[in-house]
Amino acid sequence: MLNAATTSASSQYRATLPTGQAVTGGLPLASEAATTAATPFSNKGETSDDLSKDVHGEPKASAPKTSSHPGGPPLSAYSRYNEWRCLEKSGSPKWDKVIDDLAAEIKTRHYSRKTLKTYADWIRKFQAYLRNKMPDTLTAEDVKAYLTFLAVNCKVAASTQNQAFNALLFLYRHILKKDFGQHKDIPRAKKSTYIPIVLSRQEIDSVVKHLTHPYNLVVKLLYGCGLRLFEGVKLRVKDFNFDAGILTVRGKGNKSRTVPIPQKIVPELTEQLEAAKKLHDEDIAAGYAGVFLEDQLEKKYPKAAKDFIWQWFFPQQSLTFVEGTKEKRRYHLHETHVQLALYEAVRRAKLTKRVTAHTFRHSFATHLLQANYDIRTIQTLLGHSDVRTTMIYTHCVPSRTVKEAKSPLDF
Repeated sequence: MLNAATTSASSQYRATLPTGQAVTGGLPLASEAATTAATPFSNKGETSDDLSKDVHGEPKASAPKTSSHPGGPPLSAYSRYNEWRCLEKSGSPKWDKVIDDLAAEIKTRHYSRKTLKTYADWIRKFQAYLRNKMPDTLTAEDVKAYLTFLAVNCKVAASTQNQAFNALLFLYRHILKKDFGQHKDIPRAKKSTYIPIVLSRQEIDSVVKHLTHPYNLVVKLLYGCGLRLFEGVKLRVKDFNFDAGILTVRGKGNKSRTVPIPQKIVPELTEQLEAAKKLHDEDIAAGYAGVFLEDQLEKKYPKAAKDFIWQWFFPQQSLTFVEGTKEKRRYHLHETHVQLALYEAVRRAKLTKRVTAHTFRHSFATHLLQANYDIRTIQTLLGHSDVRTTMIYTHCVPSRTVKEAKSPLDF
């Protein structure tokens, strides 16, 4: 167990939004950015019908209805559904202490906030399944029973069961300091073969055509540079080197990589940079406190939050009020704004494929393969640590032989 001095660590990951306009703690979470009436955010619930209820059959809080938002996709004016409710206090002080220790441990290891949310969610579900059984009395049999429940009763996907397994493994090893057991005889959900969905250039153009600024530019970067969505919206001014034509990307695990800037969109990127300059000048004149910086950067560089090079390349239109310091700070364009705009654009384009923001990253890799780029180069551009992860895109490219394989029906 970590000592009591660390139990407040979860407050740095959690935001309280009673009126939809305030954020408590330091750096806001990716799901809890600026939330004024002009640019609110919406949340997503689980997609599984079984997981939309707790283990005792009680329905979870539903997502709010959406209202129209001029100049962009429909967004909710406020949210009754708090996807960070896993960090809030429950009826069991000992389990609350476990969650606080979890937040402190994850912060110490510099894991992402999404990792905290995922692990805390599963631990709260584990707590509900065990009906608040005291943490110090947990055994390896409790884990076996819960993982079996997920596979047999909830019929979850293999990736979902593995996610729960990893969350409970972290809980037992690093928080409770208990034996986790082997669990080789647990029923496992069948793992399906996943082949990424890839769009053609014509399909990509048809989607971009239905997007407004800045969403169209974000999507062009996702496809043109092979970025993940969070990598695209979290770009800062200093990441662009237009002279060398290089974009520096900070990906998973704070690992950095460089990718070439698509020359075709340099004029649009330059225009966006000028817009960011103008907004920064207005913010400085209004006396705002600066942008949000990660970890201890602001302590190391006290003036960095107001320096132009540290500003978001895609800034949020509204300022975020930080309740703890009574400051107003600028956050980046929120992921859900892009997702909702993209959903609407795909619907209007009437595509026959399921498209998400990650589909453009898949298309980037597949189109490079089709252009005869070697797999190692694509691995580097995508930021994969293991080439086997990149190899999945070989399934998206049809093989060409001397005699191309055909169906007997086409003979």
